[in-house]
Amino acid sequence: MQNMPWWALILALLGLFLLFQILNNEDYHRAFVFLLAGIRLTVIITLTAYVVAATIGLIAGLGRVSDHLIPYTISTLYVELIRGVPMLVQLIYVAFVVVPMGISAINGLGGWILHVPALAGTLHGPAQWMVERSIRNVDMTTRGIIGLAIGYGAYEAEVYRAGIQSIEKGQMEAARSLGMNYFQAMRYIILPQAIRRVLPPLGNDFIAMLKDSSLLSALAVRELTQLGKLNRASTFRTFETWNTVTFLYLTMTVLLSMLVKLLERRLAID
Repeated sequence: MQNMPWWALILALLGLFLLFQILNNEDYHRAFVFLLAGIRLTVIITLTAYVVAATIGLIAGLGRVSDHLIPYTISTLYVELIRGVPMLVQLIYVAFVVVPMGISAINGLGGWILHVPALAGTLHGPAQWMVERSIRNVDMTTRGIIGLAIGYGAYEAEVYRAGIQSIEKGQMEAARSLGMNYFQAMRYIILPQAIRRVLPPLGNDFIAMLKDSSLLSALAVRELTQLGKLNRASTFRTFETWNTVTFLYLTMTVLLSMLVKLLERRLAID
């Protein structure tokens, strides 16, 4: 009896109760239908931001294990800076500071190209496009995705760093003795093994990002949490709305957690 996963049984019963309410209670059903669009946008935001974050993290992680001063310093500064600032603050900062600065830089670069005769002829079209860009062209959803990607990229960098450093140093030395340069050894020998080891923590970070996507409601992005706020404000059905939102988040995270555990067992067997 003590070894029985009572927590899982209780969680399953709560989920079944809420599912029954959604199917049979008009207020729950109305909230669920209203929130469906939020589920879709939440998944799109999470998938897009995570792909970018994993790419940023890999580049920064390689910098973190580099023996060269410049890439190591830049990547370490990025990791320490991002990890020291709350995610919500990062999202707001990226949305209202970094993105506008980026648009201004693009405008300036386009204007410079147009004023250089050698470049203006061949790059007139792209340069004109750059000049015409406005902050209004970047919606809050895109800004939120950029913010999540930059924020989680720092955490993925540390995951990659730990995975790379977990590979025995002798493997790098053996690869170099076979005539491979550093990048070839990293690509063909070290990274394939490291990525295999870091897949479970990367999966856990994907789940964490799914939950943190709710912070985009602070930018009025119409993801699941924001639609929950709107539904409660329009119907005044607080209990039903937030029970449904909780049920949807919990369903997604539990399913993803099961996939991560399955992956961990598969990797342990192999």
